[in-house]
This record gives sequence, C-alpha cells and structure tokens, in this order.
Amino acid sequence: MTLSHHAPIPELYVSADSAQKLKIEAATLPSWDLTARQVCDLELLMNGGFFPLRGFQSEADYNGTVENMRTADGTLWPIPVTLDVSEKFAETVAAGQDIALRDQEGVILAILSISDKWVPNKSKEAEHVFGADDLAHPAVNYLHNVAGPVYLGGAITGIQQPVHYDFKARRDTPNELRAFFRKMGWRRIVAFQTRNPLHRAHQELTFRAAKEAEANLLIHPVVGMTKPGDVDHFTRVRCYEAVLDQYPASTTHLSLLNLAMRMGGPREALWHAIIRKNHGLTHFIVGRDHAGPGKNSAGKDFYDPYAAQTLVAEHQKEIGIEMVDFKQMVYVQEKSQYYPVDEVPEGSTVLDISGTELRRRLREGLEIPDWFSFPQVVTELRRTSPPRAKQGFTVFFTGLSGSGKSTIANALMVKLMEMGGRPVTLLDGDVVRKHLSSELGFSKEHRDINIKRIGYVASEITKNGGIAICAPIAPYTATRRAVREMIEAFGAFIEVHVATSIEECERRDRKGLYKLAREGKIKEFTGISDPYEAPTKAELVVDTEGTDVDYCAQQVILKLESMGLIKA
Repeated sequence: MTLSHHAPIPELYVSADSAQKLKIEAATLPSWDLTARQVCDLELLMNGGFFPLRGFQSEADYNGTVENMRTADGTLWPIPVTLDVSEKFAETVAAGQDIALRDQEGVILAILSISDKWVPNKSKEAEHVFGADDLAHPAVNYLHNVAGPVYLGGAITGIQQPVHYDFKARRDTPNELRAFFRKMGWRRIVAFQTRNPLHRAHQELTFRAAKEAEANLLIHPVVGMTKPGDVDHFTRVRCYEAVLDQYPASTTHLSLLNLAMRMGGPREALWHAIIRKNHGLTHFIVGRDHAGPGKNSAGKDFYDPYAAQTLVAEHQKEIGIEMVDFKQMVYVQEKSQYYPVDEVPEGSTVLDISGTELRRRLREGLEIPDWFSFPQVVTELRRTSPPRAKQGFTVFFTGLSGSGKSTIANALMVKLMEMGGRPVTLLDGDVVRKHLSSELGFSKEHRDINIKRIGYVASEITKNGGIAICAPIAPYTATRRAVREMIEAFGAFIEVHVATSIEECERRDRKGLYKLAREGKIKEFTGISDPYEAPTKAELVVDTEGTDVDYCAQQVILKLESMGLIKA
C-alpha cells in the first residue's frame, strides 16, 4: 500500500477513552519492560514510521525479511523488527495471549497480542542482514550478547507514545511532519540523515542536494541509539541548532528521529529511505558508506562504500522516494571551497580532517580550522569533550584470581592520588561484592551482573570527571565489551590485562581456592572449571611474575601519559 506524501499515515494508537480503559485492564496482564532499543522500535511502529508494519514481526515475516528483504506478503522490508525477550519470560507467555509493554519506569505504552513465539537462528540473521557473523559489528554483538534468545511477534495496540523531556519542539511524528509540509506548501523535500555533528562539508552537501533535487531540506538526525562511541545526541542537537541560521529558514526544517540504528550499511540505507517516505519525504540523501559500522575483525570495511547507494537506487521506484547520491566532500585550498572528491580540479591541494583526527584535536585542545567546521559547533564539542587531561577515565584490570590485579590497582590509586587533580575511586572485585553485590552467587549470569554493576558505577565516576580503577576477574569478552561501551560514552577506557600464568596464580594462592576448585569443591571457578577469555586488544598487558608491583603500576602511569590522560 503506497500513500501520497501529504496524506495522513495510519497510526496504531487507540482513542484517549479506549487508552484509559486499556490501562486499567492491562493491570492484570503479564508485563515486559522494554529495552532502550525496543522503546525506539515501538514508537516508530505506533506513529507510522515503520508503516506498513502493524506490530513486531511474525516468524514468517521475520524469515522473509532475513532471507530476501520481503515480508510474507511480498512487502519490501530490509531490517527485522522483533521483540526479543528472556527465556524466563518467554516460558510464561504463549501465542494468543496479550501482554503489556512498559517503559523502564513501568509506564504502559502498548499491548502486544502475541501471534508467534520462536527461537531465531541468530547466526543466520547476522550473515543475511549484516553481511557477516562478526562480533566486531555492533549490531551482531548486540544480537548475540545483549538481545534476548526468544522472539515474540504480534499486532500492537498503541496506548501512548514514549515520553521525551528533551527537545520536545524538535520531535515530529510522521503525521506532524506531513501536516507541516502541507501547511508550508512544500511538494519536494529532501531528507539528510545524520548521526554526527554538522560541519561545513555537511552544509555544502545538503545545499547541493537540495539544489539538485529542486527541493526543500529536512535535516533529520537520529537521536535514538547510534553507534557506541558516537557524540551524544544532546551535544549533537545543540550543534544543529547552533548552525541552523546558516540555512535559509523558509526552505529548511530540523526534526529529530527517535530511531535505534543497527549500522547495517546497504540494508539500513534502504530502511532509512522507507522510514523517510513514511515521514512524507520525496527525496533522500544517501552518502558514501551510509550507516557503515567501520572495520571488521580482519581490519577491512564491512561494506563497499557505494553499496548502499546501489541498493537504494534498485528499489527507489518501489518505495516511492528518489535517492540523491553524494560522494565525499573535500575542501580545495586554492579555490577556498568544497568539491565532491571526484570533481576536484587536477593539481589542487585537498584538505580534510577525519573523524579520528577531529577527536584527537579536541582531546589535545588543538585548533580546528574554520574551513572545516563552524565556531559555534566547535564550542559545543569542546564543552562536551574537554582536553583529555581534564576528562574522567576508567582503568579496568582483568586477570585470573591471584594474578596481582588488586595489588597493582592499589599502587596505581596511590600514585594517582599523589598527583592530585581528580578524585580517584577503587572498585575492587571483592569490595564491590561486599557492598553492591552481596546477594549474587558465582554463576556466569551473576558474575556478568556483578561486572556490569562495576561498569555502571565506573561510568558515572568517569562522566563526572573522576578516575575509576576497577579490578575484577571479568573473564568474559562480551561483558568487558559491554562495560567498555558504557564507559566510552563519557571518557576513556583503558583495559589492562594482568597476564600472570595460572601456574603462578596457583603458587600464590594463600586461600587454597585453586586446590578446592581442582578437587571439585568449588564449581565454576575461573581458569579451572570455567574459561577465562583473555583480551586480544587490551591497551596494556602486564605480567607480575618476577616483576615488582611498583614497576607494573608505573607501566600503567606511562600508558596514561602517552594517551594524554595525565600530564607528564
């Protein structure tokens, strides 16, 4: 079913009176507390952003989407939209049953009428949707290590939209945007998708796109979930607002999209185009490596830089939105202006600053030239990203029991406190268990919870400009990665692998824990009956065998100095 760009789009909300009755009736239903990603997906299901989906996908629609980008009835849909839940919760519900979907505060947002319950083949989903079953891809890591193992599908009855307290005036539903376009008399509108701050190259790209399409411009940044490590959306929106006056007010509009990105490259670009069609757009800018997640485990790009443009071009007529393709924009010094990379005059001097280089300049307090960005944007970025020597950070020691983690951590804490300047907090595994996790056992699930609690506290310390030193065993790669992502949203994360051999750890074992584990008296003991997944990309590796503690702590200090986190 295709709709004109101005006609209202179907929503899944019931009337206010019906919603009030359903809220009362839902008190007796089983409840699922939605994750942050599920809240984003539910909002776009209910407001028509994911039209023609009427709920979380059934097993047949999911299989079709995974295998050939089409639902069971043949509708083009490239990214699965499913409700993943825990095994424990899945055991309590069945097809034909209604459940209440609630936000993290327990507010009911919708009712799901379950039509399907199944255990998906996640490796197949990763291969087909994201091109590789590679944990270096953020969506594949989410699929295997964050998402629940069971999927539920079924129709949604919308009760109320999720509450947003930030930038309310900038948040438009598809129908609100369509009404705005009708009111303004806009017939041709091109959307610019972004998850980054706007710099001068982006401005030039959007001006050219609007001119080429003879269209008005909608700057439509994603403010739901983006790639771990991206600039937070609060900072980005302040950057967008700071440069909005650089655009003609009569032909440009800024609106925020609460989408949870998957960084799925070509398929994601096609998904973005469908979502923009639902918001009333006629044209959509697809850039180089659109929604690409970066490098795979082998150090190569996940997707060909122009694969997204190719896929959207193949399907643009079916979707009903026209693609505007743009290549990378670079600054030509002699001409004092931006050119598409393939239109640079021969013999010209090309200037460009990569995202990595921009972060380095912010981190080290270096100049960011006016040709690259707007002074207002740089000011906002410096507010959020002060020089590294003034930021909070986390040093995360990991290693076997008895490897020397706690001893080095204590020595490091004293050295950092001696330097002064920032508060230092030591989050030792045993101490945290006593004060934060006393009710937990030592199963894999409970150890993961314990490490994530440490990560959460460390992220709060880092966010507020302090130094967190953590010294748990942390045996699992996926859990350490989750902690890294939690902390890197606010500051640097330095993983230190204390790589002391298990033989040396056993020799030092004053409590006799290894002996008891080998006798089977302690179950799930790391290194004996439970694996220790050694880090492969730790920022620093130390071995305490035959090395004194002071030297190991000094190695960490030198690493922190080289990263600019402390001043020599």
